[in-house]
Amino acid sequence: MTDPDPGASLRTSSQTPAANDGGPRTAAFLDLDQTVIAKSSALAFSKPFLSQGLISRRTVLKSSYAQFLMLLSGADHDQMERMRTHLTNMCTGWNVEQVKAIVNETLHDVVTPLVFAEAAQLIADHKLCGRDVVVVSASGEEIVAPIARALGATHAMATRMVVADGTYTGEIAFYCYGEGKAQAIRELAAREGYALEHCYAYSDSITDLPMLRTVGHPAAVNPDRALRKEALANGWPVLSFSRPVSLRDRISAPSGAAMATSAAVGASAIAAGALTYSLLRRLVF
Repeated sequence: MTDPDPGASLRTSSQTPAANDGGPRTAAFLDLDQTVIAKSSALAFSKPFLSQGLISRRTVLKSSYAQFLMLLSGADHDQMERMRTHLTNMCTGWNVEQVKAIVNETLHDVVTPLVFAEAAQLIADHKLCGRDVVVVSASGEEIVAPIARALGATHAMATRMVVADGTYTGEIAFYCYGEGKAQAIRELAAREGYALEHCYAYSDSITDLPMLRTVGHPAAVNPDRALRKEALANGWPVLSFSRPVSLRDRISAPSGAAMATSAAVGASAIAAGALTYSLLRRLVF
């Protein structure tokens, strides 16, 4: 984990998260990709990584196509394991300080225009209620931690790669995925004194079901089909985030604006995916 280092009723479209009011310490845990930002955080840095010689054009296209397939069908265990293998193979031998420098230098140009306005508002509402905000992602900590800081999060939890002599070895020390996310949340809650039954969690993917079940107030954001089914069966809120804006436009005090409910990624995302696929075919073939 990297340290930068709402309760009785669930939130509806016309409610803001309930304040702590002197009660137990609580937190809101948010998945990053497709929940807070409208793109894979790792894929977002493809252009600067390419320009710095860390990856090839073929790698960019392969990663983009994988993300397109996951957008259409949702990620399952096998897909996440393949992504894990792809990550380790791609990063082996990279200089850690070079990666950190690229991320820090390009963060605001690359990521801040991708932040969902609804997610930024949600984070602001939770903070206004005195709740810690924790970004939880399967992407690498060198990418996740700076994004979390830019979002004003209290903590970041992400995948950690093994480093030797300043470079990635290709091994993973901690894969922040599935049950790993849930365990990391329980450990952080024990250290920080969070009452998990009063905490909140948000994700778009069925692979984050362990994380969502860890807290008392889970919600599905732009869910894949499997997570939408699970959310409806359990009576969890289903939220639709659809307006990426620049984070610079969201650093004001929260307005208490209502979030839209129901509907997942929908036809607009599928159309965007189809366009992506069309562009990829032109580039590859």
